[in-house]
Amino acid sequence: MNSNRSVLGGTIFVVVSAIAGGAMAASETVKAHAGAISPDALKWGPAPPSLPKGAQAAVLAGDPGKPGLWTLRLKLPAGYKIPAHQHPTFEAATLISGSFNVGMGDKLDEAKADKLTAGSFIYLPANMNHFAFATTESVVQINSEGPFTITYVNPADDPRKTQ
Repeated sequence: MNSNRSVLGGTIFVVVSAIAGGAMAASETVKAHAGAISPDALKWGPAPPSLPKGAQAAVLAGDPGKPGLWTLRLKLPAGYKIPAHQHPTFEAATLISGSFNVGMGDKLDEAKADKLTAGSFIYLPANMNHFAFATTESVVQINSEGPFTITYVNPADDPRKTQ
């Protein structure tokens, strides 16, 4: 195990990257009141431009672009990669389905990533450099506090600069 990972109760707390940079409008899925949302009721749309193209997002609660807690799901195609980056707020995520790999560091290094399977929980404190990639189509549920932003370690990796 790498020394830059924390272990709590035998579970490795590693990182996932997610969404951010700029406001993301709340989707039709957002509930203003208590209630359940079934998977078939999710309204998927393109992930924000702060993430590499190809991901889809569905907001379940809150608004990532505004102050306050929020929950969303990201659907990532096989081969999807998020270069090394960090956020000013924590991330707590659960892999719903697929095979997702995460690692700590200043650049995406597949050899230094941990492979996660469905049901894995990941937590990352604010300002920790991390990267992620999906080896199969994957769905990740992310909880955090807004407004949420993303800063890439290498500014050339920022997809907003190439659009």
